[in-house]
Amino acid sequence: MKYYEVDFNIDCPADLKGDVCDVVAALAGGIGFESFTDTSHGICGYVQQQDFDASQLDAMLAQLPFGDDVSVSYKVLPADEADWNAPWEKEGFEPIWVDSQLVVHDGKHLPHPTPEHGDDIIQIEIDAKLAFGTGNHETTRLMCNALTGLHLDGKTILDCGTGTGILSIVALKKGAARAVAYDIDDWSAINAMHNAVLNHVDSRITVYQGDASILDNIDEQFDVVVANINRNILLADMPRMHQHLRPQEGILLLSGFYADDAPLLEEQALALGMTKVDEWVDKDWACLKMKNEK
Repeated sequence: MKYYEVDFNIDCPADLKGDVCDVVAALAGGIGFESFTDTSHGICGYVQQQDFDASQLDAMLAQLPFGDDVSVSYKVLPADEADWNAPWEKEGFEPIWVDSQLVVHDGKHLPHPTPEHGDDIIQIEIDAKLAFGTGNHETTRLMCNALTGLHLDGKTILDCGTGTGILSIVALKKGAARAVAYDIDDWSAINAMHNAVLNHVDSRITVYQGDASILDNIDEQFDVVVANINRNILLADMPRMHQHLRPQEGILLLSGFYADDAPLLEEQALALGMTKVDEWVDKDWACLKMKNEK
C-alpha cells in the first residue's frame, strides 16, 4: 500500500506548539491519517494515497481552534517505505503498560514487572514495522482494555483493520480459540502474521489482505468483532461487521474515533440491531462496546 508523507509546518508561540501538534494530529486522524512522527518544525503524518483528500485537509486546518498567531502549512510527498520503517528497525520502542496486567514490548526492550503487577501478566511482543498498533495510541489501549474485560475462553474473533495484529494476539492470549483478521495494507497483513508467530499464536489465526469486502467470502459469524479504524470507514463497514456477528450474544468493540463522534456510531449500531453496552474515553478518543440484539 502506497502512502503520502504530509509534513506539517507549525508556526506558533513555543508554549502552544505541543497543543497545536496534538490538535492537528487528532483532527488528521479523523480523516484517514494513520500515524505521526515529531519534527523540529511540527509533525509528519502518514496517510494512504487513496485516502488523501487535500480539500478535506484544508477545511480541517481552517477550523483549528487557535488565534491568528498560529499558522499551519504542509507539503505532501510520497512516503519512502524504507525510510519510514528505519526508526522502528533501529530503535524499537520502550515497553508500554496498557494496564497493570498487559504490557506490549518489542524484542529489544523487555518489560521489568514489579511485585505489584502480580503473576498473571500478559506480554505481547510486537515488531511494528509499518503497521499501526503498539499500545502507544489511546485507541489501541482502549481496545486492549475492553478486550481484557471480556470472557474470551473458547471464543472466535474477527479483527477488522488488524494493523500489527495486536488485538487478535491479546484475545488469543486471553483464551480465545481462533481469530480471523484482515487489513487493506499488505504490509500490515504480513506484519500481523509475523507478530502472531512471535507470540506463538500463529496456529490459531488467519490473516487476509484486503478491505471489508473480503468478508463476503467468509461464511461465519463470530463471538467478538473488533475494529480500530477511523470513523468514516467504520460507518461504511459496520453493516458487514454486523452480518458476521453472532446473533444476540455477539459483541462489537469499536474505536478509532473521537468521543464527539460516538453518537454517529451508536445511531448506526441501533439501526443494525445493536445496542450500546459501555463506552470508555481516553483524552478525546472513545471506545464503544455494542451487543447484538438480533
